[in-house]
Amino acid sequence: MNGRNRAPRRRAAAALAGLLAAGSAGLAGAATESGTMVKTPGASLYVEVRGGGQGGIPLVVANGGPGFDHSYLHVSDAWDRLAAKRPVVLYDQRGNGRSGALAKGQSCTVADQIEDLEAVRAHLGAPRIDLLGHSWGGYLAMAYAARHPDRIAHLILADSAAPKWSDTAFLFKDVFPEGVARQDALAFAGTLGDRDATAASLKEYLAMLCVSPAKRDVFLAAAPGFQVNNEVNALLNADLARYDLNPELPKLHLPALVLTGRYDANVAPSTAYKIHRAIAGSRFVVFETSGHLPFFEEPDAFVAAVEAFLASPSSGGLP
Repeated sequence: MNGRNRAPRRRAAAALAGLLAAGSAGLAGAATESGTMVKTPGASLYVEVRGGGQGGIPLVVANGGPGFDHSYLHVSDAWDRLAAKRPVVLYDQRGNGRSGALAKGQSCTVADQIEDLEAVRAHLGAPRIDLLGHSWGGYLAMAYAARHPDRIAHLILADSAAPKWSDTAFLFKDVFPEGVARQDALAFAGTLGDRDATAASLKEYLAMLCVSPAKRDVFLAAAPGFQVNNEVNALLNADLARYDLNPELPKLHLPALVLTGRYDANVAPSTAYKIHRAIAGSRFVVFETSGHLPFFEEPDAFVAAVEAFLASPSSGGLP
């Protein structure tokens, strides 16, 4: 779940406009969440700590977008299963979900997102965190790692965007030509502010994230509960054009796991493989029956891969 400034990605970004800052109701299961508001230098963030199990290093999850809240992660029980052994921390990035819409003139840049994530770490009282980034969250995780490598014990990049945002390889037009055509037909009405058209375009986008039709239907049934914000998407897409993290990846000397769904049309597996090759000593795992959401389509394999990786020695030689 990440947006770019090329034509197909502009369609995905435009789809977000259908739900704008007013958002939508939370997932039916979201009422069971118990989070807190954390003050950062430039924002207040909704932060939720799940489980805790045996304590230890928290696993912080940076969700995709930009512009989505973390609610789409709740389609999977993988996080609760991982939380049996450690705290698992989910949060809404600034301007999204329960963190509230951006105030007039409020900044929303990559630097802000790094600062916010650092504030979440400080709030947890953890000298170091295990950090998992999904999609756009993978880019954020790489940027945070480049800025604060000493604060990370393990780095996990799941179906991550490319270290240079515009290099992210997506395959929608090749794998789902009919879905892209339907998005094209909705684009004009969406640009004029037709909420039904933009919501329909967003649904087309979400339908292209799964391999399994049954999993896709479950995901789409939950989709009305996802919150997205087009302003955040636009601001971050504009700022991301300034950066290229490729020179930073070889500098990372920490345990890293790069994950991808074999049939991810949102971020082609070639993107993940290039990231893996750039981070010395990283592990590379492919989920053979997944698209962009392996934690949802193959939760058993996903949890097993993450658990095995987190059980390995962390950076700094500490457990």
